[in-house]
Amino acid sequence: MESSEKTTRYQWLVLFVAWLGWVFDSMDSTIYALVLQPALRELLQASAIHPSPEAVSWYGGIIFSIFLIGWAAGGILFGVLADRYGRTRVLVWTILVYAVFTGMAALSGTWWQLAMLRFVTALGIGGEWAAGAALVAEVWPESKRARAAGFLQSAWAAGFLLAALINLGLRHAGWRPIFVVGIGPALVALLVRMWVKEPDRWVRVSATEQRSFAISWARIGALFKPGLRRSTLVGSGLAFVAVFGLWGATNWTPTLVRSLPELAQHDAADINSAVSYATMLLNIGALVGYLSFGPMADKFGRRPVFALMCLGSLVMLPVTFLAPRMYAQVLALLPLLGFFNNGIFSGFAI
Repeated sequence: MESSEKTTRYQWLVLFVAWLGWVFDSMDSTIYALVLQPALRELLQASAIHPSPEAVSWYGGIIFSIFLIGWAAGGILFGVLADRYGRTRVLVWTILVYAVFTGMAALSGTWWQLAMLRFVTALGIGGEWAAGAALVAEVWPESKRARAAGFLQSAWAAGFLLAALINLGLRHAGWRPIFVVGIGPALVALLVRMWVKEPDRWVRVSATEQRSFAISWARIGALFKPGLRRSTLVGSGLAFVAVFGLWGATNWTPTLVRSLPELAQHDAADINSAVSYATMLLNIGALVGYLSFGPMADKFGRRPVFALMCLGSLVMLPVTFLAPRMYAQVLALLPLLGFFNNGIFSGFAI
């Protein structure tokens, strides 16, 4: 499509529905970080493990790692299924998976049950990201895809903010009701089913090519052939670094806040409030980063903006997590960290 072509109402509808799916994708992925400490203190005791701070951090890290493995596996698995059965249909499946299993996490009796449920949740979250990005990319014109992708990625900041608001609103209720709220996104699946059709591009290809799992897996292998190998490895490496930075650091923001000495004497509800406000500020910065990436990439090029985001993360991660000793200092640094460390993700949807 040419750059002069106007964006249609249907294209905006597809973008909105995909954005909404990503909002709840983000919300359900963030809930665990917000309730990690109280949930694991209870579940470790149920597993006959002393819930010391070291044990909570250790098992919390294990569950995070299992979640990320599920996210990666879900992106690949549902990406193949989206080639076979269509973007819209798979989008519905993935939303239902992550919504239902987020809610089921409220029933966890041990830490390993929570880990298993988070793994299945992550399958849906990873698959929804892949299906949603493909849907928008195939419906929106190439000339406007960067800005559409930036808007789509802003859903992650909105989801983080929504999770923080839910945590704030349920700060007296305990950790299990927060997981129950995660069932809500299942309603988005109904909207997708009613409003969004398969992209014309996918329909045309589906009509002219044989669709099978063998062909889909073979296409993944084709990414590593000489003509594409370098781009695949460089792009995957860049994505790995960004995911490592996001999930290895910024999702420990609630734990950073809970560990501040000045909050040690506060009750659980006050600490939950402090965690929620910190998460909000982190993702206000992230939202600005998400929305800035597309225009900056159009003006300066994509690679320079990727480099800027990586450099900013390199500086802000150690400064934010090692330097501050006061809650106010953490709040001042988190928006800058969110801008660089989270904002880079708009580039991957492009």
